[in-house]
Amino acid sequence: MPNSLLDEPATGSSHTSTPADRMRGSMAAVKLSFTWLGTRKTLTVEQKNQAADSFGAEGKFLSAGKKLLDTSHPAFKAVTAIKGRCLSYWRAVSLPYPEPGIRLISQRTIGDFDRQVSEFRDELTDAVEALDRQYEDLRSAARRRLGNLYDPRDYPPTLLGLFGIEHEYPSVEPPDYLRQLNPDLYEQECRRVQARFDEAVQLAEQAFLDELSKLVEHLGERLSGGADGKQKVFRDTAVTNLTEFFERFRSLNVRSNDQLDDLVQRAQRVMNGVEPQQLRDNAPLRQRLASQLSSVQSALDGLMVDRPRRNILRRPQQEG
Repeated sequence: MPNSLLDEPATGSSHTSTPADRMRGSMAAVKLSFTWLGTRKTLTVEQKNQAADSFGAEGKFLSAGKKLLDTSHPAFKAVTAIKGRCLSYWRAVSLPYPEPGIRLISQRTIGDFDRQVSEFRDELTDAVEALDRQYEDLRSAARRRLGNLYDPRDYPPTLLGLFGIEHEYPSVEPPDYLRQLNPDLYEQECRRVQARFDEAVQLAEQAFLDELSKLVEHLGERLSGGADGKQKVFRDTAVTNLTEFFERFRSLNVRSNDQLDDLVQRAQRVMNGVEPQQLRDNAPLRQRLASQLSSVQSALDGLMVDRPRRNILRRPQQEG
């Protein structure tokens, strides 16, 4: 089995396929969505007028709300953390797509993605059950803190079923029935989808460039001595995040930019076999890596400046 898109034969002729063709033939759209309890509520008109009176203001010019539950409670934070981890995982294994809420995942990894999201869903169920056991205490605390603003009607009888994670694989291809019903419209939709994938390639390329540049710059800065000549402290993640990036690039790259491919390989050669503790213990190694990473950073900066301006941000990217 091939290890990456770089190892796979392109769809159709290898001489005529484009990065967009390869992306379109090897990836699937995936959408992640959440059901989530709202914890804030706008004050009623009467309550806003009452609040405005204390400032000598008019209620209609005041925007005010109340916090229904203490979201800093450990049980609530445990629930929120699962959502954050799920979103981070989705973004880490996928590429951007120029439609809100949709990203592209390798077709080969759909099974892994399903299993991982199912694990997040099971974790969420357990965490919500734990939160529900604290619910009465949270409501009592809200009653004390909100005073006259407390309204029992704002609170459901249980939190079970009010949090959820869902995912689906929406089709981004033209519906086949259009081919027979309206061939002209079908061709129009084909062109629209092709344009979307052309744009998705540019979004992916820009995302890779931005991420690699930030990671290289951060590690290079950590390896450079401070103004006083002392070694700077850095976390293991300054190194491991780069290693994870190389793996993600290998898995998701559609060979859209030879210069970017070369720079990633160059950075990977620099970091090959390097462990965080080695950099802490070996001053000559730190200096050598800092110099090599500086050279990579200069090349990345040049590539980002030379890239033509593209209309790839005309729609806001909304995820989750």
